[in-house]
Amino acid sequence: MTAGNTVPGIVLDGVSKSFPGRTILDDFSLSVAPGELVALVGASGTGKTTLLNIVAGLEPPDRGSVRSGADGGRLGVVFQQPRLLDWVSARVNVELALKAAGLSPGDALPALAAVGLAGHADEHPSRLSGGQRQRVAVARAFAIEPEVVLLDEPFSALDELTARRLRLLLQDLWSRRSRAGLLVTHSPGEAVFLSDRVVVLSGSPARVAAEYRIDRPRPRSPEDPELFDLQRRIVSDLTRD
Repeated sequence: MTAGNTVPGIVLDGVSKSFPGRTILDDFSLSVAPGELVALVGASGTGKTTLLNIVAGLEPPDRGSVRSGADGGRLGVVFQQPRLLDWVSARVNVELALKAAGLSPGDALPALAAVGLAGHADEHPSRLSGGQRQRVAVARAFAIEPEVVLLDEPFSALDELTARRLRLLLQDLWSRRSRAGLLVTHSPGEAVFLSDRVVVLSGSPARVAAEYRIDRPRPRSPEDPELFDLQRRIVSDLTRD
């Protein structure tokens, strides 16, 4: 965030959101500090993606307020599907995001190199594997040097080996520059490996059932036994209701 900006990374204050026949969020509050990555885990239907969409400005809250470091700044989003333009190259997909952010399109190739795709910059997404396409999506989100990054189950559509590689890549990218972020995931293992804090959501409307601070230093190992212990505790929380 810019110097002198007193707005925390992300603040939801008393947010409520309903759809026909169902209340998703009711007077829900959550803060994410600058430089903090918070993972949201919970069963399907607990409002994780709705919450993320509200922060992204894709859904308006019925009540309450949402503020973030992206207000007047830049927001990077990685969705479950890459959402790339198939008729242009990987490089152009990133260049378009850079131009929209008022940045130099010349930064596209370094962004792709950072995710190991410099050699595929001029290929169209249809010629890339699923993991490579998601790497382009990650490169596009991080190339604009966002103040806030939102990650909506970014690796859930990939096989476990590819997802593991991309988690390691994301850990590396996150360590290079301080930013605030929200990660929506169904994977407790992914949550504890990547985040600084895990928030377990439960019920309808959603409530915070538990929170865990992940104090392990980065870079982390997926085989860290302390992370496994935290993962088991979160699984226990998720299966309690």
